[in-house]
Amino acid sequence: MKTIKLFTPGPVDVKPEILEAMNQPMITHRSKEYSELHQRVTEKLKRLLFTENNVILSTSSASGLMEGAIRNCVKEKCLNLVCGAFGERWCRIAESNGKICEKLEVKWGDPITPDIVKDALSTGVYDAVALTHNETSTGVMNPLKEICDVVKNFDVTLMVDTVSSMAGVKIEVDKWGIDICLASVQKCFALPPGLALCSISDEALKKAETMENRGYYFDFLEIMKYHKKNQTPATPCIPLMWALDKQMDRIFEEGLENRFKRHEEMGKIIRKWAKKNFDTFAKEGYESNTVTTVTNTSNINVENMIKKLIEKGYRISNGYGKLKDATFRIAHMGDTEISDVKELLDVIDEVLNELK
Repeated sequence: MKTIKLFTPGPVDVKPEILEAMNQPMITHRSKEYSELHQRVTEKLKRLLFTENNVILSTSSASGLMEGAIRNCVKEKCLNLVCGAFGERWCRIAESNGKICEKLEVKWGDPITPDIVKDALSTGVYDAVALTHNETSTGVMNPLKEICDVVKNFDVTLMVDTVSSMAGVKIEVDKWGIDICLASVQKCFALPPGLALCSISDEALKKAETMENRGYYFDFLEIMKYHKKNQTPATPCIPLMWALDKQMDRIFEEGLENRFKRHEEMGKIIRKWAKKNFDTFAKEGYESNTVTTVTNTSNINVENMIKKLIEKGYRISNGYGKLKDATFRIAHMGDTEISDVKELLDVIDEVLNELK
C-alpha cells in the first residue's frame, strides 16, 4: 500500500515505534502483567489531564463513552451545547437513549460563550450539560475554562467531549471542575483507532449510583468495579494498551507544555496560510489549535484538490456534514511537526497552481 501522509482529523499518522509497541506477545486481561499495564497507563493519563479523578479505558470509539456519560449522568434534563456536527451527536445520543435534552445551538463557526451557558443554566431545569470542546467539523475551540467557571455555580454534571483536543491542548480537569472528560486515541494521541478513555469525578459516580438503566457495556459503576483491580469488565484491546503506554512516555519526553506549544504554532501557520489563500471558518479568536476548517472562498474543486494531493502522497479532509462542499479541513495534531505542516502547505500551493 502506498504510504500517504495523513493531515486528516483522525486517524492521523502513527509513528513506527508506536506500531512496533503493539507487537507484543499476547497476555490475558486477567493477568498480573495486564493489571500492571493498566495501572501504568491510567496513572499517566491522570498526569496528562491534571486530575486525581479515576480515568477509565474502553475498547470502543469515544462515542461509546458519550453514550455511557448520557446513561450514567443525565437524570432529569440535559443541556446540549451545539456549535457543529459533533455537538449534534451529543443530542442524538441523548435522544436515542430516551433522555430529555434541549439543544442550545449557535451559528456554525461561532463558539459557545459563557454568557449563553449562564443564561440557560439559570433556568434551573437541567441536571447535566454536554459540550464539545474542540468542534472538529467547524474548527472552533470553545472557551472551555471560562465555560467551566460558569458551570461551577450550578448543581449540574459537566460532560465534555475533548476527542480532538485531549493530548494536544492543555485541559486541567480538576482545576476547571470537569465531571466527565472523554476522548479517543486516534487523534492527538496519534495511535490507531479502537480505544477510548475518560476521567470521571466522584460526584459523577455518586450520581450514577442513583440512575436506573445505565446499560451494560458502558455502566460506569460496573467499569469501576474492575478498574479498582486495574482491569476492565470485558476484554480490552491489549495491543493498543501497549501502544498507549509507549506513547504516553513519548509525550512526557517531549514535555506537556512543549507539546501544547507545538500544536499552537502549527495552528498559527495553517491559519495564516488559509487566510492568505481562502479564509478560516471559525470565528476569529476561537480557532482550533488541532484542526483548521478552511472556507472555500476561491470556489476550487475540493474533491479534485484532495485527489491530486493523494497522488502526491498527502491527504487532507473535505468539509464535514453540511459543510462538505463549502469547506475543507487540515489537521495539525498528534506527532505532526511544524516542518510537516510547512511541507504540506507547499504541496497544496503546487496543486492549487495546477488546478488553475
